[in-house]
Amino acid sequence: MTDSPVLPRQGSVRTEITTPAVVEADPSLNTTDLLRRRVRLSGADALFSVPEGDGWRDISAAEFSADVDRIAKGFIAAGVQPGDRIAFIGQTCYEWSLVDFALWTAGAVMVPVYETSSSEQLKWMLEDSGAKGLLTQSEDHTAKYRDLGDEAPQLQWRWTMHDGALDELRSSGASVSDEALETARTTANADDIATLIYTSGSTGRPKGVVLTHANFVELCRNVEGPLSPLLEKPGASTLLFVTLAHVFARFISVLAVSSGVRVGHQPDTTQLVPSLGSFKPTFLLAVPRVFEKVYNSAGQKAAAGGKGKIFKKAVATGVAYSKAVDAGKVPFGLKLQYKIFDKLVFSKLRETLGGNVEHAVSGSAPLGLFLGHFYKALGVQVLEGYGLTETTAPVSVNLPGAFKIGTVGPPLPGCAVKLGEDGEILTRGVNVFREYWQNPEATAEAFTEDGWFHTGDVGELDADGYLRITGRKKDIIVTAGGKNVAPAMLEDPLRADVIVGEAVVVGDQRPFVAAILTLDAEMLPKWLELHGLDANMSVEEASTNEAVLAHLQGVVDRANARVSRAESIRKFKVLDHVFTIADGTLTPKLSIKRHVVLDRYSAEIDEIYGGPVEKDQ
Repeated sequence: MTDSPVLPRQGSVRTEITTPAVVEADPSLNTTDLLRRRVRLSGADALFSVPEGDGWRDISAAEFSADVDRIAKGFIAAGVQPGDRIAFIGQTCYEWSLVDFALWTAGAVMVPVYETSSSEQLKWMLEDSGAKGLLTQSEDHTAKYRDLGDEAPQLQWRWTMHDGALDELRSSGASVSDEALETARTTANADDIATLIYTSGSTGRPKGVVLTHANFVELCRNVEGPLSPLLEKPGASTLLFVTLAHVFARFISVLAVSSGVRVGHQPDTTQLVPSLGSFKPTFLLAVPRVFEKVYNSAGQKAAAGGKGKIFKKAVATGVAYSKAVDAGKVPFGLKLQYKIFDKLVFSKLRETLGGNVEHAVSGSAPLGLFLGHFYKALGVQVLEGYGLTETTAPVSVNLPGAFKIGTVGPPLPGCAVKLGEDGEILTRGVNVFREYWQNPEATAEAFTEDGWFHTGDVGELDADGYLRITGRKKDIIVTAGGKNVAPAMLEDPLRADVIVGEAVVVGDQRPFVAAILTLDAEMLPKWLELHGLDANMSVEEASTNEAVLAHLQGVVDRANARVSRAESIRKFKVLDHVFTIADGTLTPKLSIKRHVVLDRYSAEIDEIYGGPVEKDQ
C-alpha cells in the first residue's frame, strides 16, 4: 500500500484501523466504465475463455465488449429503462458476466437469484424488488417461475436463454443506435444502484442489499494495487466455480474485467480437477469447504495407493516448515526434509490445481491454521479475507507477501474497521452498501449514529492491524455456568476432518457444550473402504457404526485440545442424514443456518441434555 494505515490505540490494544484510499473517488464513473477502460488498454487480449472440445477458446476484451453492447441494445429495444430491476437466474458461466454487463450498459439493475433458490424465494425477490423482468438460463430455472402458477408475480418481460433469448436480443437490438446505447450506459453515476442482492437468509428472511456503482468501481480501483501480484502477473487467470449470484464471486468477476485477468468458469465441481488441469489458472477463489475437500481427497487417494504414511509425514513436515518460516528460522534438517517431500508429494498436488496456482483467495468462513500452513507448504498462499454482502465482499484481506495465517488481513484501501465495546466488528468505507431495499428500520439498525456498519461478527485487531475473526455475535453461546463460547473455535477443526460434513456446536443456557454432527456422504465410502468397512454403508448406517463413532470421538478430542475444559465438547450427536441447501439448513454459499438447525433439531439437542432448558419460575 502506498499510505500507512492510521492506527488509533487504547493502551496497547488496537481498536480501530483505517487504510486510506489510494485513488480519489470519481462520481461520474459506473461499472461499465471499467470495461470501456479495459478495452482501451488491452482490447485484443483474452478476457474470458470458454470450454471448446478438450480445451478453451479465448474471447478478447473487445469481443466481449461488442457482444455486451449488442445484448444491451436488445434490452433497450424491448423497452428496458434505466433503473429497471431485472432478475436473473443462471449458473456460473461466461454468459453470466455477459448478461451482467449488458444490463448495466442498458442502465438496468440486476437482481441475481441463486440457482438453488426455491420458487417461493424467487417469488419474494421478484415482489420485494419490484422486478419488471426475469431472465432464466435453463429449463430448470424457468420452471421455478412456472411452478408458482397463478401466484407468480406479473412481469413485463420474460427471457429464456435455453430458448435462444440472447440471440433474439442481439437481433432485435440492431435497430438501436450507438447514441441511444451511450445515453443509457452513462445515465447511472457512482451513487446510483448497480445491483440488488438478497442476503442468504442465514439469520432470517432475505433482505435486499443495495450496492451502488461506486461500491464496485471504487473498491476495484483501490484494490488493484495491493493485489497486483495476483492481477498483474503475466498471464494472470482464474477459474471461477463459486456461484456468481454471491457477492464474493461477483466482485472478483468485475475486478477481473477491470484488471484484465482472464476468466474461465466451471459450474460442475465434479469436473473441477480436469478443468483446472486444462485451464491452468494462476489464482483461485474458493470457500474453505473446497480447500478442505482438496486436502481430504488427496489424503484418501494417497491412502488408497498405499502411500498414506508418506502423505501424513509430508503434511506434518510441510506444516512444521511453514510455521518455522513464519517464526523466521528454519532448521537445516527440516529444510532438507521439506525439499524431499516437496518433490515427492507437494509437486504432484500442485499439478492437480493446474500447476500454476500461486495464490488463492478464501472467504465466507475461517480456513483454519492447519490448512493455511498446509497450502503454504504446497506453494499456494491462501489469502483469507473477510466481508459480507453489505460490504461488496471484501473489507479486509491478506496480501501477497504480507499475509498472516489465522487472520483475514488488514482493511483494504478506502476501508476502515473499529471494534465495539463488546468486540463487534464495525466497518465503513467505499465498499459499504447504501441501504436495505425499502426497509428503513433494518437500515437504521444496521448503522451507528456516526455511520459505522454493524457486521454482527466479533473479532480482534493484532499489533500490526491485522483482523482476526473470533465468532458471530449472535452465535456466542453462554453456558449455564456463565462461560462464553465461540462455536467457530470448535466447529472449524471438526469440519476439517475427512468424514465430517457439518458441525453445529450447542450449549446456550446448558450445563456443558455439545455438538450436532453430520457425515460427508461424498468422502465416507472411501474412508469406510480404507478402514476395512463396507464401502456401501449408508450415511444412516454409518451414523451409528462403532468404528465411525470412535473416529469422531478422536476428532472431537483433538478439537477440545484447542480450548479450555469449560469450552470443550462433552457429548455429540451424529445425524443419520446430511444438511442441504434444499432443506433450508444451508445457505447457497454452504454456510449453516444456525437458527434453522437449532429449531429443527431441538428434540435431538434436548436428548443430549436429558431434557429442555429449565425455565425460571
